[in-house]
Amino acid sequence: MHILLIEDELALADEICQSLRKANYAVSHLSSGKQAIVAAQNGDFDLMILDLGLPDIDGLQVLTKIRKLGLTLPILVLTARGQLSDKVAGLDAGADDYLPKPFELDELLARLRVLQRRLGTGTSSDIHVADVRLRTDSMAVTVQDIPLALPKKEFMILRALMERADRIVSKSQLETMLYEWGDEVSSNAIEVHVHNLRKKLPKDFINTIRGVGYCVKKHIAVS
Repeated sequence: MHILLIEDELALADEICQSLRKANYAVSHLSSGKQAIVAAQNGDFDLMILDLGLPDIDGLQVLTKIRKLGLTLPILVLTARGQLSDKVAGLDAGADDYLPKPFELDELLARLRVLQRRLGTGTSSDIHVADVRLRTDSMAVTVQDIPLALPKKEFMILRALMERADRIVSKSQLETMLYEWGDEVSSNAIEVHVHNLRKKLPKDFINTIRGVGYCVKKHIAVS
């Protein structure tokens, strides 16, 4: 999952980014409202975290503009405005959730997991497909109850595919989930990670849909 963070307090933004990355999210950071609107229109993000007290445009205006453009990107608002009337205004403007400052990073991560469930991903911290079990909270993977250690990128790909079992996930979608703005990504990076994963997983666990992407089937035929 690739998150767009809009926050002008650089120290707080850095803290949030570090926390999100430790939780295996890709995150890109911007600090102005105008940048937020352009990025929401042109970027391929799964979710936005939006501060309201921005230096150029008030966050509520950003939120209203994004919704008027017809964009359905889930948005979690972060703000020091903690009055009930402020929360109501934010939710009425199109926010999916509202978290007043100061807040605990653990609560922010919990609210992101709720939004993930609404998106149809991350329905459980324990994902089980065929003989493979994955825990999103501890990065633990087992195959037939035998622990399997995976590098972070391989874990993130496996998680993305298992969360979307029976659905095709394109190479570009995986790149968006794994890499942030400014990352140098080789043209075959995803193929290399998938190739390495296949050597560690049961035969035919990850299927290639040629020219489209990859898919994990919930029910794997036994030959």
